Amino acid sequence: MSITAALAADKQQAFHAPAAAAMAHRQTVAKVTVGAETYVAGDKVREAFGKLVPYDYDVLPVLVVIQNDSTESIRLDGMNAEYVGPHGSRVTATPSAEVRYARAPRRPNMGSPSPIPIPIKKKNPLDAWEIEGRALAAQMVAPGMTASGFLYFQTKTEDGATIYLSGLTEARTGKELFYFEIPLE
Repeated sequence: MSITAALAADKQQAFHAPAAAAMAHRQTVAKVTVGAETYVAGDKVREAFGKLVPYDYDVLPVLVVIQNDSTESIRLDGMNAEYVGPHGSRVTATPSAEVRYARAPRRPNMGSPSPIPIPIKKKNPLDAWEIEGRALAAQMVAPGMTASGFLYFQTKTEDGATIYLSGLTEARTGKELFYFEIPLE
């Protein structure tokens, strides 16, 4: 059992999100900074997802980092996330547990022409631990703390698109923070 756990640990790569204030695409509202960055290709995708490139399967991963420099805890459980295209088209974030279903099932390959059909099943590449393991799962961000993770959108990138986040509230008062609209250039 411990050998299996050690092999699984070797497979999982360490991924460290940058600070929200250091990200190129960010916005600050009431001492809460939210940064966002798309992960389409290259070394940063390899660092986060290993061999898997979700964008090749029409799933756009967006790293979101929320840094709370206020004196109030911020609740994220009511957060709504949308990818807004340059012409106003909106795509709601796909829950990380449902990303594996984003790729439509394909007709099974029956293998060699044999009198007995033997289906050959291929593993769904979107059914990888990195999708759910690296998702933004925090329910609350305490004062002075940071939460980070990926949101997934079933779309392609477009010039002039933005990430729109709403529904972030102060835990004590229930007051909703002004929405975040982060341009992704």
